[in-house]
Order: sequence, then structure tokens, then C-alpha cells
Amino acid sequence: MNYCLIALDLDGTLMNESGAFSPRVRSAIALAQARGSRVTVATGRSYLSTRPFAQDLKIAEPLICYQGGLIVQPDGQVLRRVALQSELAAQVLELARQRNWHAVLYKDGDVYAAELLHPPEFYQTMINPGTQQVTDLFSLLDRDPDKVLLVAQDTDQTSVMYAEMLAQFSKRMQIVRSHALFVEANPPGVDKGDGLAWLSNYLGVPQAQVMAVGDQDNDAPMLAWAGLGVAMGQASNACKTAAKWIAPSLSDDGAAVAIERFVLNPV
Repeated sequence: MNYCLIALDLDGTLMNESGAFSPRVRSAIALAQARGSRVTVATGRSYLSTRPFAQDLKIAEPLICYQGGLIVQPDGQVLRRVALQSELAAQVLELARQRNWHAVLYKDGDVYAAELLHPPEFYQTMINPGTQQVTDLFSLLDRDPDKVLLVAQDTDQTSVMYAEMLAQFSKRMQIVRSHALFVEANPPGVDKGDGLAWLSNYLGVPQAQVMAVGDQDNDAPMLAWAGLGVAMGQASNACKTAAKWIAPSLSDDGAAVAIERFVLNPV
């Protein structure tokens, strides 16, 4: 099969928490592009946070951001935006206030937090460059935001957050774990699978010719939708269940191995 579109998760798939790409990953992506495959990234990050990585990898295709809620050209031209209703975002923020959870609001390309509980480099690298501290997140809901992110102190708290968020909001919002410390509230029906399907149709690439690689629960929908879904070796159970092939782990350049096997040197 000739995979004409390759969608790659960023964190935990192409790079570790330091934000660096290995030489083998860089080479595999560059060679796939040179042979005509269209490569993009599919991430929960904002466009501002995603753009430097996309530029570094010389990605020319539209970027899938906010778990599929935003699809944007590398130059910033928005192709698709699905926002979270302000009243739903307010309910999540109120629950976070009651539970003393750390909430982060994404709106109009900017990211806001009422408090910064982690070191500055955590926000710079993992959330968004220039995360702004404000006194009242509710005051920013004059326009529908993109999503609400809950940031846990440890993985045990992540599990508690995820369970309660599902119990309260799963019928009204898309609730996902996107990182060991992250639980997200996204617009209903928005996930990476939906975003990848939209982009595939926009680019005129058949579903069977789409390859997707990821490692977390939020990647499972795009792995399930793609003609070839690849889970990283250290991926979550949901991600592995959705995949058709399991790659080596991040430390062993699993994304590069998958591209080499299925795109550069297909059997």
C-alpha cells in the first residue's frame, strides 16, 4: 500500500518531553516527504505551540491541532475550527474550582491559567509558549474557547480527574487523557480521528492510504480511522487496541521504524 498521508502525534511519538527529534526520526520523515508522502502532525497543542516543531520538520501540510478542533495551514490560515461552548467550559472550570484542580483555558490561539503550579519550562515546553496568568478564567468566556485542559500533580490525580470528568461530562463533551498529567475537555465529537478524516477528504487522500502513529488514549481514534494505525511500543492500552501494528517504543525511534517499514521499504 502506498501511504500518501502520514499523521504523526508529537509528544511521546516523535519527541520526548525535552522537545527534541532524534536523527533517525528526522531522516525518516524527510525521506518520506521526498518520496511524495504528505506528512502532518496531529496534536492537542495549540497552533502557536505546534508551529515551531512543524517548521523544524519542514512540514508543508495543514496541521491538526486541539485534538482535531483546529486544522490550520502552516502559515496560520485556519481551515477548520470547532469551538467548545462557553457554558460547557464554565461548567468544567467550576468543577476544577470546587476540586482545586489546575485548569488551563485555550482561546483564540492564546493559553491562560489562574495559577502556575509547575516550573516555567513545563508550560513553555509542554503547554504553550507564553502561557498567560490571569486572575479569573471565567471572565474570558465572552467568546467560545477551544478547550479546557486540566493539569494533574501526579498520575494518581490524573486518574481521579479523568474518572470524574467522564462521569459528569462524557455525554456533552469529548473527554480525553492526552498525557500522563493531562485531562482535556474538548467540543463534542471532536477527536483526532474526526480531524484526520476531515483533512484526508480536504487533501483528496483515500482513507486506505492514510497512516497514523500515536501513543496516548487521544490518539486511538485516528489510529482506528486510518488505513494503517500504528501504536508506539509504550502506548496506552486503548491506543494499542486501536492499532493495526505496534512499533518499538519512543526510545527506540518507533515512529521512524514504522515509516521505514511501511513507507520507505514496504514489503
